[in-house]
Amino acid sequence: MAATGCVDHGVRRHAGAPTACTTVRRVTDADGFSLRSVAAGPPATPILRDVTVDIPAAGITVIVGPSGSGKSTLLRLLNRLDDPLGGEVRWHGEPLDSIAPQALRRQVATVFQRPPLFPGSVLDNFRVADPDVDADRAVHVMAHVGLDPALLNRAASALSGGEAQRMCVARALLTRPRVLLADEPTAALDLDARLAIEALARQLADEGLAVVWVSHDTEQLRRLADHVLAIVGGAVAAFGHLADLDASDDAVVRRLVGAPEPGERS
Repeated sequence: MAATGCVDHGVRRHAGAPTACTTVRRVTDADGFSLRSVAAGPPATPILRDVTVDIPAAGITVIVGPSGSGKSTLLRLLNRLDDPLGGEVRWHGEPLDSIAPQALRRQVATVFQRPPLFPGSVLDNFRVADPDVDADRAVHVMAHVGLDPALLNRAASALSGGEAQRMCVARALLTRPRVLLADEPTAALDLDARLAIEALARQLADEGLAVVWVSHDTEQLRRLADHVLAIVGGAVAAFGHLADLDASDDAVVRRLVGAPEPGERS
């Protein structure tokens, strides 16, 4: 069993703020994603610079930061949609660049802000992920994500935004991934659909799927996050539990997580 205790996550804090020591499940190089001195983006103007952080292999980690800070760039590194310019990314102790991208993406699935829909029915879309999927298994995974099985033979293009996003989550689950990356998956949805997708993410995390979720929505972050990774200017500003970031002495971090004012804290 992994040890617990006061853990220095080895991250650089924003604007010289002191490193926080938080009591969390100890994360090692063999557990989840480990990034060490990572730079990424265009070679002439890297978006990420010297990023060192461990992302746990359980629960929901929400990545937050200003627009252009490198949140999506970091997410793309985790399933090799992009490779770093420098430094190293490991997953469960194994260098990520030693894993073939297609094999990795079956284990580390991604859901995007705008669900990519393929021609044909929902079942046809499922067969993009698993050519051998039959109707029984398709209906099972649809029910698992709260998508009406009656939609199985409907054209994917006829789905609502929330239905399309659920279909994409179901499609990702067909490969039996260990991690789900979510790049602002609810940004284009109405509130009811957002809350439904959030509830699905929580359900999947509780079932053992690690979720790494990029969000600009502080209310969503506060509903979802087991851990928060704050990125500012391409560097790690803070990482830890929400309560620890709420108590940060860095005003930028507190603003990013929507921390209550001191008099509002319970």
